[in-house]
Amino acid sequence: MNIEEFFQMSSGKWFAHRTSNDLPNNKSQEAKSEIIIEQLSKDNPEVVKLNHNLETSTSSDLFAIKVNWNDTTKLNQKNVGSSILVLVPNHDNPNEGKLLRQLSNDDKISLGNYKLGADESLTLDIEAGNITSEERIWFASENLRMRVSTVKQANGLSTTAFTTEIRMGVAAKANS
Repeated sequence: MNIEEFFQMSSGKWFAHRTSNDLPNNKSQEAKSEIIIEQLSKDNPEVVKLNHNLETSTSSDLFAIKVNWNDTTKLNQKNVGSSILVLVPNHDNPNEGKLLRQLSNDDKISLGNYKLGADESLTLDIEAGNITSEERIWFASENLRMRVSTVKQANGLSTTAFTTEIRMGVAAKANS
């Protein structure tokens, strides 16, 4: 599997169940989400704007997705948002490269790296200000994804999470 195939498999509507742990405070929280992942063309206005702001290449190798989520925690707290991810592959190895991420509620663009391993798991490393995050995503089957993540703040606070995602619908087509 290559990086484009990984995100083609990821496209669609998913039900997610996440358990996160606030390590310093020894607290855990559960949340359920509906996630929609759609591929975006490199000509999509949001992708063009993101690339223009960072003056990145708009080569044919570029790959972009939009992730929309609607979370509900066990305490009925709601969290709705989206993010655009643009992957700019290394020319020598397209399964590794730069990652640009912009959240819907934030004008800041986070930079990072991605790597699709030989085991077909995707690792995303992102730095945003004083926060670093690492997320690992893999498929247990065609309709079941798993994610683990760690978020570390400069002050030493850390959060970990484990998420299972079950496909609720067929894969979406690329949007222009």
